Amino acid sequence: MAVTCYALSCALDRGLPLSEAEFHHLLIADDHPLFRGALREAVNGLFERAEIGEAGTFEEVTELLERGGDFDLILLDLRMPGVRGFSGLMYLRAQYPSLPIVVVSANDEPAVIRRCMEFGASGFIPKTLGIEALREAIARVLKGEVWTPPDVDLARDLDSDGAATIARLATLTPQQVRVLMMLSGGLLNKQIAHELGVSEATVKAHVSAILQKLGVESRTQAVIAAGKIEAGQWPHQPPS
Repeated sequence: MAVTCYALSCALDRGLPLSEAEFHHLLIADDHPLFRGALREAVNGLFERAEIGEAGTFEEVTELLERGGDFDLILLDLRMPGVRGFSGLMYLRAQYPSLPIVVVSANDEPAVIRRCMEFGASGFIPKTLGIEALREAIARVLKGEVWTPPDVDLARDLDSDGAATIARLATLTPQQVRVLMMLSGGLLNKQIAHELGVSEATVKAHVSAILQKLGVESRTQAVIAAGKIEAGQWPHQPPS
């Protein structure tokens, strides 16, 4: 569902809630039911006509999207079952490049916020943000803007190697991102094939493509390369 930026802009300029602009369809992805409920309550204050879906695992997120869920915005927690660090954001950005994603996280370290924006998030909202500020942030993203805490310097702090790794990760297909996520979890090709419902030969082909795109020679090096830019948010156990 496309968001009509003109209507949103008029509503905001007149000081009106977004509810008077149009209908909205949002997805809250967080593994804590109490926080999902609190976020739903806060978001509902923006709209009169809205449908707000919820997902407690990353698998539920992908299932909702694959069933044709036509969302205007996803509010995504970085840490939830099925993802490690920025891998969920990476996957969604690759699979649904036009879908706005705002990361909502308890970890508001500047380095983490910068990584989220480098991986294509439309905004970053700390879980400690007040309700009114949170509503304003969401309204701005729906208007087509990018929102991050105003006191965070988004200037790139990566060295050339780190920047190159992020650029290479951005070339991975959605399925390759999922395979890399599973490699980082220590899964073998046979286990990955079972999880994805594909053949072992297909997994091997994905692994080979990942190694080539990341410019590394082994599975372990691929996991390490991905882990270097995770700012400590993607704990991994390199496969033996």
